[in-house]
Amino acid sequence: MGWPGILVLGAVIGLAGWWLHPQRRASRARWWAALLAGVLGTSVARMAGNVTSLFHDGDMLEWPVCTAVALVAVTVGLLSRQSTRRSIRR
Repeated sequence: MGWPGILVLGAVIGLAGWWLHPQRRASRARWWAALLAGVLGTSVARMAGNVTSLFHDGDMLEWPVCTAVALVAVTVGLLSRQSTRRSIRR
């Protein structure tokens, strides 16, 4: 897949996660924060997979693992921003 593919995958997952978030307008989550979380999630997953030799067989596991980690990073990032804003308003 290579690094350009990792960056594109993270960007797409970040923007899709931001766009599909149920309370996107209520929480005022920024699109660039979701994009950054997606790219960082895929990059960290790829580096961790290479260090642990999880991706030694080529690209078979790289796409699903990087996608799953990016989805978790975007979801946690958007939910944490939402809960922080709620606690500040109270």
